[in-house]
Amino acid sequence: MRTDWRGSAEGLQSRDRALPSRARGRIVTAAPSTYELLERVRSGGLLEPGQRVVVCLSGGRDSVCLLDLAVEICGSANVSALHVNYGLRDEAVGDEQLCRELCQSFGVELTVESVSAPRGGNLQAWARDVRYGVGARLASSADARLAAGHTASDQVETVLYRLAASPGRRSLVGMPDERGLLIRPLLRARFTRDETAAWCKERGLEWREDASNETDKYARGRIRGQVLPALRSVHPATDENILQSAELLRDEAEVLEIVVDTALAGKSEISTAHLAALPPALARLIVRRLAEQATGSLCPQAASRLGELLELGAADGHSAALDIGGGARAVVKNGALRFERSPQRKARRPVEG
Repeated sequence: MRTDWRGSAEGLQSRDRALPSRARGRIVTAAPSTYELLERVRSGGLLEPGQRVVVCLSGGRDSVCLLDLAVEICGSANVSALHVNYGLRDEAVGDEQLCRELCQSFGVELTVESVSAPRGGNLQAWARDVRYGVGARLASSADARLAAGHTASDQVETVLYRLAASPGRRSLVGMPDERGLLIRPLLRARFTRDETAAWCKERGLEWREDASNETDKYARGRIRGQVLPALRSVHPATDENILQSAELLRDEAEVLEIVVDTALAGKSEISTAHLAALPPALARLIVRRLAEQATGSLCPQAASRLGELLELGAADGHSAALDIGGGARAVVKNGALRFERSPQRKARRPVEG
């Protein structure tokens, strides 16, 4: 019988004895830091006893830590895992094998999805879409949540990458810790990459390292190895300041959404005269909201076309249209601005990274 170890060192040791040797902790007396980490995840509320959850399991330290925590909190009968073998690395076979062994140790059902990468394009975006697409189907069929192992360390890197790659407030808010079926318990608990490694070491859990994460092959690796060390040399609280900024901006974004809701009053169009009279910042938010509602995908470029849209509304004639990119077309008719999908483009559901 599995023993929940939340209350004592004896419980923790009982849990360790229940696992095969490769998944057994080496703790003799309970480390307070380990309990603190566990309680941080519990108090976050994204993992609860009896909750069904599908864990995205890559075999890396973060996802292995998340799997262990999910089993501890939710119970192994309520946890399953998904491993996607993209076939992109020579170590992929070893990654899959470790995931199989871990899940067998925990008594957790594992689904392995093997896919072939397309030629060209953004491989990381493709891999993310595959992972979340398969994971969402599994979670929906099991009436479960889909848990990803993103940490506070990932959040810092994400904010910096998006700040460099795209303009606007959205680049600074980072990843949400909860969105639809998707949850990120480690992110809400402010786990760092060092803490997931410490957890796995204390629990005697093996993990796999992706060497590409430590090279400058991908942008994230350059941010991790070059940009962040430089910023930390400027100020030691760099990571914490970035995290707090993202959280504050996300809170403020909720207020801005309410302001836009009030301005639109449930309508899918707006008078161009009214739009022109609004503060430019609010007008940009409204234009972007209308474009994204119409297309079903992110349209950050809509806000940057505000001036052209206002000129469109001021032009003579009763009807005018403008393709603004991203699959969106602006239409002005009888003094009202609305958006529709461009005929040549289908809507694409955005996926969080």
